[in-house]
Amino acid sequence: MKFEFKFRLECDTKGTNGTAWGLLLCALAVAWLANRDFAAMKVPDTIIPAANFEEHLLSEWFAPLAGMPLDTPVYVQNGKEPGGSVLVLGGTHPNEPAGYMTAVLLTERARVRRGKLCVIPFANRPGFGHTQPQEASPETIHFTLPDGSTRAFRYGSRDMMHTLDWPVPDIYIHRASGQRLSGNESRNLNRAYPGVPDGTPTERLAWAIMEFLRKEKIDLAFDLHEASPEYPVVDAIVAHEKSIELAAATAMELKGRGIEIRLEPSPKNLRGLSHREWGDFSDTLPILMEVANPSQGRLRGRTDEALALTGKDRAYAKAAGLGRLFVPWDENGKPLDMRVARHLTAIMTFLSMMEFFVDENKVIEIDGLPAYQELVDQGIGKWLTVGNTENH
Repeated sequence: MKFEFKFRLECDTKGTNGTAWGLLLCALAVAWLANRDFAAMKVPDTIIPAANFEEHLLSEWFAPLAGMPLDTPVYVQNGKEPGGSVLVLGGTHPNEPAGYMTAVLLTERARVRRGKLCVIPFANRPGFGHTQPQEASPETIHFTLPDGSTRAFRYGSRDMMHTLDWPVPDIYIHRASGQRLSGNESRNLNRAYPGVPDGTPTERLAWAIMEFLRKEKIDLAFDLHEASPEYPVVDAIVAHEKSIELAAATAMELKGRGIEIRLEPSPKNLRGLSHREWGDFSDTLPILMEVANPSQGRLRGRTDEALALTGKDRAYAKAAGLGRLFVPWDENGKPLDMRVARHLTAIMTFLSMMEFFVDENKVIEIDGLPAYQELVDQGIGKWLTVGNTENH
């Protein structure tokens, strides 16, 4: 009996140890695969700038950013004729792809004839390194190019993720105004302006962008965003009081072309946002623009790459029928091609108005970009550059 008990105990122990080792190896394998996928999201997306663009880093305007994950590419192109200067900022919120894809198209297609064009496609670079927690968002969105190849761009997170920005406070206090916000807003670039040179990573990045506006004497600056279709400020221009006349003329011109767009004044008591602080702390004319993105909304169904690209969602179609949305809706949904076309056409319309509502010496003329209907009909991929890029 003793021999039999000892034999069974040894067998059971060996079996348990074998199972434990097997489970441990499986856990290590899963952890390794997850780490590989997560690390791959840190690799920057590829941009192929058009001729005459100079590539810089934002740290050239604010040196403390050098070597940090916050540092991000800046593309500058000067025309042959003098004129005004414009900044287009994409990627403030990396889960709003119309913003950064508009900036990418400008970087890859624009030919500046007069004035200076500056583009920061991926402003919140750390935000592209992860997806929004608990949102089941896609990691990438893909575009088919004219030669049949594809290019991929990350679908990131609204908020910045940085080891120096830990832990998240319970309450975020905006330094310049003392306004108190939810602690999660401490990682929101569009609540951090005008920034703090020795503040949190988010505040330092905001300060660096402000330094760029000031040192480059930017005349007109765009911060490109998207919002859920049930959000009141959507398909809209938000303008500082010193930009409002230019914005009103642009909105009227767009409506004349059949592009309905709201005009919203920047609230003076809503602090930390680009459309407020850029205007208060620099000489630039600030403009924030929103287009309707169903993949961000609370009413959406399955959140996948198809939703981000096509903007088609049965739940939103139902909500539109019930009058719950702030934008018109039809069977075409809100495709990304159309959302980028809205942003790009609005930017070009603003530039065409500079001569009449700002200064005839501040004109900015840009060629090489698709018209609204061309972009809607042919798609973004048609206008991306075919080249030696890595697909994700």
